[in-house]
Amino acid sequence: MTISKTKSSFYRRLYIAHLIDSGIATVPGILEYTGMPRRTAQDTIKSLADLDIVCTFKQAKGERNRSGKYEIEDWGAINKTWIADNIAEIKLILNYP
Repeated sequence: MTISKTKSSFYRRLYIAHLIDSGIATVPGILEYTGMPRRTAQDTIKSLADLDIVCTFKQAKGERNRSGKYEIEDWGAINKTWIADNIAEIKLILNYP
């Protein structure tokens, strides 16, 4: 199945936001879980704001050097229940585990 770059980018953002909200909330965790390249994961996290998804990095207490995790603070107009209900199809389209 071939999908447009726009749709795959949109679905990748939804998928990453879903992972973060589900507790896979670090770049290394996302890389291990999905197998996607580091740069893709980092760029996708940064681009969540384009969908009005507020994703912030929470520094771990007492740690240095960006040790912590991401959190979804606001989903904006995105319905996270729809994502959860359709995650199998999203993963299939993106070819992610």
